[in-house]
Amino acid sequence: MHAHISSFLSNHFKTEVSVLSVVPLSGGDINAVYKVKTSHGDFCIKQNHRSRFPEMLEKEAIGLKELIAKTDIRIPQVIGAFQEDSQQYLVLEFIESGSKARDFWETFGIHIASMHTVSSNHFGWHTDNYIGSLPQSNTRQKSWAEFYAHERILPQMQLAFDKGRIDRKLLKASENVCRQFETLFPKEEPALLHGDLWSGNYMVDASGNPVLIDPAVYYGHREMDLGMMHIFGGFSERLFDVYNVHFPLESDWESRIPLTQLYPLLVHLNLFGGVYVQDVQSVIQKYS
Repeated sequence: MHAHISSFLSNHFKTEVSVLSVVPLSGGDINAVYKVKTSHGDFCIKQNHRSRFPEMLEKEAIGLKELIAKTDIRIPQVIGAFQEDSQQYLVLEFIESGSKARDFWETFGIHIASMHTVSSNHFGWHTDNYIGSLPQSNTRQKSWAEFYAHERILPQMQLAFDKGRIDRKLLKASENVCRQFETLFPKEEPALLHGDLWSGNYMVDASGNPVLIDPAVYYGHREMDLGMMHIFGGFSERLFDVYNVHFPLESDWESRIPLTQLYPLLVHLNLFGGVYVQDVQSVIQKYS
């Protein structure tokens, strides 16, 4: 690994770069994450098996670049993604962590609202990517109802059925729920989404400001990010208050949180098993 990193960085910076130390960082279950100290500075490097998760880190790099280009919130700068032998790597700016500034949540709320004002002609994106370790289809659709049904809920329900984690009755009930999306969701333009915005996917930099990491980018209904932010907690209500001032939501948006959480709950069901089946069943029964 040292030789691969040294070679990549030397080619990138057009000067010889030597690796001085590699320190493991806490990360998810999918990638190994390291702080790599080199003669050219410090970098954060993610690594996993290229055959297990084809193009995962390359797709993450594309998502990070989209957020960097179109938002003001801090995102780790992408040095590059590459593959060597059986491994794939993502090389990022290393960001020192710190403590939240006094106005951290206000700043965060403004940034998320601003990100969601960035729009597109279609729901979806120009490339597929991953949500956790599961492939995520971003095939473009003209309506949110069509996209959420056919690119999010129905594929995950079918996967759960194929894994034996739900029965046919629940699968059929989900189809009924999907037919109601057109009336359940308010009409909005596609919004640039982080796509996996739970509390483990933001950090605080040395200046006390928010940083977004590990995205699953696409253009979708902005309530999806907000629903994800509520699924495990970790976000102050002050953030949502400030967000609502800068980009007002429909007055009943909170009533749809279970509906927007259906997708991440299904992802967790398919990744981690039956502990989530009751949550999924509860949402589907609520709307069917």
